[in-house]
Amino acid sequence: MDKQTNHTASQSNTMNSIPKTYKNYINGEFPRTESGRYYSVKDPSDKHIANVGLSTRKDIRNAVQVARKAHGAWTDKTAYNRGQIIYRIAEILSGRREQFIHEMVLLGYTKQAAEQEVNACVELIVYFAGWTDKTTQVFGSINPVASNHFNFSRQESIGVVGIICPETPSLLGMLGLLLPNMVAGNSQVLIASHQYPLPSCTFAEVLATSDVPAGIVNIITGIKTDLIPSISQHMDVDLLVGDESLDTNFRNMCELESASNMKRVYFWKSFISLDELNSTPDKTIANCLNSLKDPYHILYVQEVKTTWHPVSE
Repeated sequence: MDKQTNHTASQSNTMNSIPKTYKNYINGEFPRTESGRYYSVKDPSDKHIANVGLSTRKDIRNAVQVARKAHGAWTDKTAYNRGQIIYRIAEILSGRREQFIHEMVLLGYTKQAAEQEVNACVELIVYFAGWTDKTTQVFGSINPVASNHFNFSRQESIGVVGIICPETPSLLGMLGLLLPNMVAGNSQVLIASHQYPLPSCTFAEVLATSDVPAGIVNIITGIKTDLIPSISQHMDVDLLVGDESLDTNFRNMCELESASNMKRVYFWKSFISLDELNSTPDKTIANCLNSLKDPYHILYVQEVKTTWHPVSE
């Protein structure tokens, strides 16, 4: 009996130690990279954790094509329905809380810091889910004009957005850039954290099991220096959003290359170093969460449409 128990335990440990290869998330599926290459993600002691795909320009191109096709269906949904779908993401993420915490600890987080970040992520998703049907009320207006007309200004989605995620906090930083765009009705292509990609890759599994339509959120992994030029030069990307921690030379390059099709470029502050996260997680995460809870981030990723309507006599 003891031998059988030991054999079962050994079998269980073997099953739990199966090495995983994380793939891209494009159009609601998990395709391998076009190059077939990958890199090894390691813990602070240099122990192998998982393999993650090394994407190329062609992967970016495929993701942008998918995002463009999916955009219309997402922006045509009612604001209330988009809020329901975003709220569902929080429900799925909360149910997989322990998995995210475990992966973050493997990457070098303390358990307290990992717990604080995951809790903050759930709170941030719920917060933005509540904004979907309120942006027009808050940011829209009826404008006084010198003619016998009603003049309305309202917000509309921009289109396809390229998002350059910060390295850390890998999950909270990514959501801080992603959620305003989802609320705005945009579709997006994200370049995940290179050093700490596992939370982004696991978040793709959350999206795949939630109600988010395929193609609205596409997550690409790899080396940022290889992928950023591909997305900043792409003529079918309407907006580029990144983090202020991005190297100054790359930020300047993004702004210059984005001029080719007049795409907007925004860099928001959401970066926190891992040392800061681990040393004072309560204060650091709270400050980051408060800065990301900025409804004007939604306004920045939308266009304003003005409509004139004659006033009947």
